[in-house]
Amino acid sequence: MGEKLSDSQLREVKEAFSLFDMDGNGRVATKDLGSLVRSLGLNPSEVEVRQMAREADTDGTGKIVYSEFVAMFTRHVNNVSTVEEIVDAFRVFDKEGNGYISAAELRHVMLNLGEKLHEEEVNDMIREADISGDGHINYQEFAKVLLAK
Repeated sequence: MGEKLSDSQLREVKEAFSLFDMDGNGRVATKDLGSLVRSLGLNPSEVEVRQMAREADTDGTGKIVYSEFVAMFTRHVNNVSTVEEIVDAFRVFDKEGNGYISAAELRHVMLNLGEKLHEEEVNDMIREADISGDGHINYQEFAKVLLAK
């Protein structure tokens, strides 16, 4: 998942970072981090903002330098993209829209689409995913399987 931001995304990030760099010293206060990432299209909770601040403020100064911000922001953007892809994939296979896919459907998908897996790997994934053992896999179970892949 170690994707990089595109040139246009990097320009947008640099521009937004500069707007929040109040004294022009190449640093943004951690207290402004929530507003900064929201200005770039993410919508983190306050808990997530605090986690991002701890992650980006590697030296504990209460200030975030541009390179630290870009590294942290890239990880979070990639994570959001992955979650959106999983939600989209789940919706494709949840034909009835009831919030579940059958273990048989998951088996078919994993054996035949995309990166083909061995029968034993698929059996292990289904055993892990079908936590309740009812033959149905809900969104959380599905996401866990795909993220572990």
